[in-house]
Amino acid sequence: MTHRPWHRSLIKSGVRVFLGGSLAHVQDWFPGLTIVRNQSGGDVFYRGAKVADLARMDRLCERSGETIYIVGSGPSIRDCDLSSMEAGSAILLNGAIRLAGERIGEPLAIAIEDERFVWRHIDTMRAKIAPGSLCLFSVAVLRALCEVDRNWLADKAIILIDDIRKPYGARRRSLDDLRKLQYVRLDAAGLAGFSLSPDQGVFVGGSVAVSALQFALYCAQRTIGFLGIDISNAREPRFYETTQDTAFSGIAQAEGRIVKHLVFARKIAGERGVSLVNHSPVSALLKYDFSYDDRFAIKPKG
Repeated sequence: MTHRPWHRSLIKSGVRVFLGGSLAHVQDWFPGLTIVRNQSGGDVFYRGAKVADLARMDRLCERSGETIYIVGSGPSIRDCDLSSMEAGSAILLNGAIRLAGERIGEPLAIAIEDERFVWRHIDTMRAKIAPGSLCLFSVAVLRALCEVDRNWLADKAIILIDDIRKPYGARRRSLDDLRKLQYVRLDAAGLAGFSLSPDQGVFVGGSVAVSALQFALYCAQRTIGFLGIDISNAREPRFYETTQDTAFSGIAQAEGRIVKHLVFARKIAGERGVSLVNHSPVSALLKYDFSYDDRFAIKPKG
């Protein structure tokens, strides 16, 4: 089950038919969402009424410290002891927001990229994302939230996840277009990319972890740690799910795409003197020389 309402599926198909592939992503903001950017960030409007302010990347950097953790909702989180994690250091992805206020007291930020999460988990978002939270939301997530509860965004600090290949308000960019952007790094084949200026867009690479890493590396001083970014066991229930209530995940099918982006990002991190550390013992990252650090492993008693 995708949990995308039928009317959204109709709009998605209709936009592609009438506007073509280069503008198919118009469905992310149509109908009703308008984003106006300015030097301080920008404004988000829905059906003509302002619903939120946009913040710039500096807000995330001001809050972050030497280490940033990117925390996903992979099954391995069940076996992690998060009590020693530094306060305000975690970017929680999707269902990992359930850790907020509990195993992780106060996160650094929340990151949600797929609008289907909104349709399925809006009640959890209302309960777990506190007023004043710094939220990295995609264009489609903002539109979906406005459809569900446009007033909910008013007291959140929003940083836009804009797909650099399919940017808000513009046509899809070709590989040649991307190569002309000074803040873009591409691998030799053009299959993986990295944005040095997330305010101007990020590469979306099959998992919100890819986008979150580009934001994190912009701010990181020393280390970026991955927890619950398992990938290899994505068909298993997430740490908060049961076998009877497991939502569809495309992560397993997208493993190659995800890993290409993360491996390329590791190269850029190394150039900046930042280490990428994997804290999941079952992650697909192990196959690509992201060695395992057991700092958060639950130690046996006695």
